[in-house]
Amino acid sequence: MAPLNRSEKLQRLVAVQRHLERMAEFDLAETARQRRELAETIDRVADAMGSAKPLHAMFSGHYASQLGRLAQKDSMLHGLQQVHESRVIKERAKGDRLAEHVKDARDQEERAAADEAVFDILDQRLLLPPDPY
Repeated sequence: MAPLNRSEKLQRLVAVQRHLERMAEFDLAETARQRRELAETIDRVADAMGSAKPLHAMFSGHYASQLGRLAQKDSMLHGLQQVHESRVIKERAKGDRLAEHVKDARDQEERAAADEAVFDILDQRLLLPPDPY
């Protein structure tokens, strides 16, 4: 395998960082899905608590404690969602910075190649015998 130059190494790091970003986005999406499902459950329990049916009236104490637990879980998921949101932002910023470094490394490599080409032309010119005319 040919040795990698700096920009290629950085490009590989960018690919890994983008993968980490996608993983963080997946975690965020999963947490948001769990919160939506939990909100639906909370709505159903609240509806059952307010129901006029005698069966639900017998379990109102149970529903109240369940609603408390669900609210606590929603609070925990909300905190987790905020953590995932900040992680997505952090991973995206890292990827963007690495992408900028890749661009800078490519610019430097292109400049070095152009300088080398100029030096090659100068070397060839100096090695040619002087023109007698």
